Amino acid sequence: MDTTTCCIVGGGPAGTMAGLLLARAGVEVTVLEKHADFLRDFRGDTVHPSTVRLIDELGLGAEFARLPRSELTRMCMYAGDRMVIAADFARIPGKYRHIAMVPQWDFLDLLTSAAAEEPTFTLRMRSTATGLIDEAGRVAGVRYLDADGVEHALHADLVIACDGRDSVTREAAGLRRRMEDVPMDMWFFRVPKAEDDIDGGAVHARFTSGNSAVAIDRGDYYQTGYIIEKGCDAELRAAHDVRWLRDRVTELFGWSAEATAAIRTWDDVKLLEVSVGMLDRWYVPGLLCIGDAAHTMSPVGGVGVNLAVQDAVAAARILAQPLLDGAVQTADLEKVQRRRMLPASFTQRSQRGEHDMLIAPALRGTLHAAPLPLRVVDSVPALAGITAYLGGIGLRPERAPEFARRPQRGIESSNVRR
Repeated sequence: MDTTTCCIVGGGPAGTMAGLLLARAGVEVTVLEKHADFLRDFRGDTVHPSTVRLIDELGLGAEFARLPRSELTRMCMYAGDRMVIAADFARIPGKYRHIAMVPQWDFLDLLTSAAAEEPTFTLRMRSTATGLIDEAGRVAGVRYLDADGVEHALHADLVIACDGRDSVTREAAGLRRRMEDVPMDMWFFRVPKAEDDIDGGAVHARFTSGNSAVAIDRGDYYQTGYIIEKGCDAELRAAHDVRWLRDRVTELFGWSAEATAAIRTWDDVKLLEVSVGMLDRWYVPGLLCIGDAAHTMSPVGGVGVNLAVQDAVAAARILAQPLLDGAVQTADLEKVQRRRMLPASFTQRSQRGEHDMLIAPALRGTLHAAPLPLRVVDSVPALAGITAYLGGIGLRPERAPEFARRPQRGIESSNVRR
């Protein structure tokens, strides 16, 4: 019989971080990832200050610093009639006062390479979870298909569901999310930066009546998210040539025709169907959901990766010893939810406020002036430090458990794929 102590379903930020930390505690852990590699575009690439600090505590700071990256130090928001620095990371305390924009595949390679050095860690790629093993009303493992379509059963003392917003394991466990109404979906695409563009290191969000987008500085290009009304993707693509989109982002950001020509066809424009939801209960006996499997976030603020990683740290710290003792109880899983529910709920409430204050009025064509909260931040610049702290560090930031901390690894020891 194929067994492990902890089976983690999903090799994203939450799954790989949880796997690394538990393996460093000496727990036998197996991560199942359905894809053959981590190379997918327009995934969450924002690594917030609290997560950068965590990576340093794990002894991976030097290698992380070598990854391809850009650093965001402020959030510039144009809303209605004025430009506001809505978040200024230079004002937050600590060593790490920026958001690191790192390709998610490089970030995941870093974590899995470090985890692979632990004798109790196993990563199985091209392994797609299809269901759960039930024994006397308790989850006792996972059924999955390998690369050849052969079904396997992996028995485990605990299953951690990290398989995202469309989690198969969450659904198989019968857990259902409370979903919120959201006003928008988003289109993502790349626009090259001009050689003379010196306004780097920023997120530029522009909200005007009927035309809104966010441009994130990625070094030599802007990762751009264009906001559309919920459910209107197919209608807009059918009604317009892609030149319509080029004209609208040119109106917002003043980009040249040469730059926007990089949006060649609608195939260059990827849809993100925005959803926001939360599980009332993140667990059943033998299974725990974390990250997007437990709480799906809006792209507002780009906080999904950070929250998922923080969930993983809390789960590893709380569950490592019970797993080593072979005595994980449902009460232990409840402790993880109790620890992480406040940050997740607070973030969703903040995102809901931005939806109501900015995005919905912009889509309706009724946003003509900056909302009062933005005007207040504009008049008291120190408040931009508070907003940066709440977005970049957040409530209840997690620190690396002592069992997972290591000295900084030298550059010569790095085996991260370049």
